[in-house]
Amino acid sequence: MVLVYAESPKGQFKKAAFEAVTYGKKVAGLLGVPCVAITLGTNVSGAGELGRYGAARVLNIADAGLNQLDSQSATAALAAAAQQLGAGVLILAHNSTGKTLAGRLAVRLNAGLVSGVNGLPEGNGSELRVKKSVFSGKAVVEYALTSTVKVLSLMGNAVRPESTGEPVAVETLTVEVPANRIRVKEVKTIEGRVPLPEAETVVSAGRGMKDPANWGIVEELAEVIGATTACSRPVADSHWRPHHEHVGQTGIAIRPNLYIAIGISGAIQHLAGVNNSKVIVVINKDAEAPFFKAADYGVVGDLFEVVPRLTAAFQRFKASN
Repeated sequence: MVLVYAESPKGQFKKAAFEAVTYGKKVAGLLGVPCVAITLGTNVSGAGELGRYGAARVLNIADAGLNQLDSQSATAALAAAAQQLGAGVLILAHNSTGKTLAGRLAVRLNAGLVSGVNGLPEGNGSELRVKKSVFSGKAVVEYALTSTVKVLSLMGNAVRPESTGEPVAVETLTVEVPANRIRVKEVKTIEGRVPLPEAETVVSAGRGMKDPANWGIVEELAEVIGATTACSRPVADSHWRPHHEHVGQTGIAIRPNLYIAIGISGAIQHLAGVNNSKVIVVINKDAEAPFFKAADYGVVGDLFEVVPRLTAAFQRFKASN
């Protein structure tokens, strides 16, 4: 059986959960076993909808102590569920929660772990071969997992959610959940836009903006095309933009369908976090900027002229379609 942990922040599912269940269904089909989704907490809403994305069953561990993430309690609950159900593969999203839980789960279950997978595995008997990007996306490594239990975390945007099934009834699963050793006093989250790891369209800018007061043209472009905003490390370090928008080797690694880089030179540290984007558009007045070598499309010009014109073109296109 393939067991998929579908995270539900504030009781609601995000794109990462649907991607993980879709991926779980495909892995289950490869292995000839059912795909089961599991949720944690008492405030989960609409869990039965996970059946649309391939879960044959949806289970919920209804313990109020799991409403806020405590990695120790969540790990204990998921590990107990995997053992009780006899899961051979456990799948999580490769987000902050998945990164927190995957290693702990692998230790508890004596499982092989590959984090940040970006494609479907291949099966060979009890062996599972799976690929992931390494060296900042410059190479791909194939791992062979031979352990009885295997843990995989899935990169965001690696699989498109596929709603092909029907909702299923939610079943309650009872396992022993240890008391929380951590007391969560307050949780502050960024609201409004799609989080960077889940975003399919990203507009990013760098020091070429010259001053944080100029960021309005970036925000306007992002608003028109429904994109999430990002920035380079020097911009975040200068406090022009919040650090949660920093993408790159030392920030957030993303893989959107479209990445528009405005006034960013394209140092290797930045490219390491965005080079898995499907389409990269670079706008820079320096024709020798390294970023152009990685770009699918490039515009050499003054961003303060190009970006407003690009925004206006998108507005005209939306108005006529």
